Amino acid sequence: MLRRLILLAGLALAPLAPALAQTGAPTAWPDRPIRLILPFGPGGLSDGVARLGAEWLTKQLGQPVVVDNRPGGNGVIGMEAVARAAPDGHTLLGASASHLVVLPLMQRLSLDPQREFAPIAITAASPLVLVVSQSLGPTNLGEFIAHVRARPGQLDYASGGTGGLSHLGMAYLLQRLDLRMEHVPYRSGPLAMQDILGGRIHVYLGNAVEVLPALQGNAVRLLGVTGATRNAVLPDVPTIAEQGQPGFEVTTWNGLAAPAGVPEAVRERIATSLRAACQDADFRERLIRLGTDPVCSTPSEMAASIQRLTPVMRDAIRLSGATVN
Repeated sequence: MLRRLILLAGLALAPLAPALAQTGAPTAWPDRPIRLILPFGPGGLSDGVARLGAEWLTKQLGQPVVVDNRPGGNGVIGMEAVARAAPDGHTLLGASASHLVVLPLMQRLSLDPQREFAPIAITAASPLVLVVSQSLGPTNLGEFIAHVRARPGQLDYASGGTGGLSHLGMAYLLQRLDLRMEHVPYRSGPLAMQDILGGRIHVYLGNAVEVLPALQGNAVRLLGVTGATRNAVLPDVPTIAEQGQPGFEVTTWNGLAAPAGVPEAVRERIATSLRAACQDADFRERLIRLGTDPVCSTPSEMAASIQRLTPVMRDAIRLSGATVN
């Protein structure tokens, strides 16, 4: 009787074998620690999001997920390390819109990010915030438009660097509003914010995490955020879209990708684990404290976001005059 039951069970499972094989799912994944290569240095928003995700996945997957910071070459060093890795799910990329979308539009690369990486999930999205010093005068987007329009080319705006998202996003916004301002690039967003606080420059479009410390001194005004919806950490600041600019959206994000060819089942398992993270109150709160909005998307949603953002950034680069190398 036992042999008969085993035989029947084998026959019942036999039709499933081809389907399981087609997913490419490894039989015991992960079977060793996972390296999460991050093309940024330690500290900062991207590092914070990556480490939160690694901590959560370590608990969910039963293997350590170790963040390996690989800055340099505008991120190319870290990206090349992931692209060369075996597509077995044990090496992941701490992906960002800056690297998967903006960088290949700005620079001739040794690899094609959209072909050599498989999307897994966007963990968190980070809209930019339009900041003006209190001394400038405007208290909302409408007043800002009128103020700048009355002074064409006379006012400056800061960015965290030529070709960075704060530069590209502001160039795109000015074109949308039919305004002219002069660009003053800084080496980083925090340095730009220092001069906003010091009154040496009056306008900046930057990440919420850069802006939040300035709110305590009441030295700046926040006129709008560039996301499709209001930012979780700044719920009282309206979007630019809802202030008479429907459809305007410039949002960066951080998430995970893998070498092309990684089994679909592996990507889905990671994405499913992260979706559970965004349902966890503590995980969500820790992301929000970084100034980001929890997302935890599916692989297909991440792929769609890349396709949607690419033409927007291509236009922004053209409008900004940033050099393509």
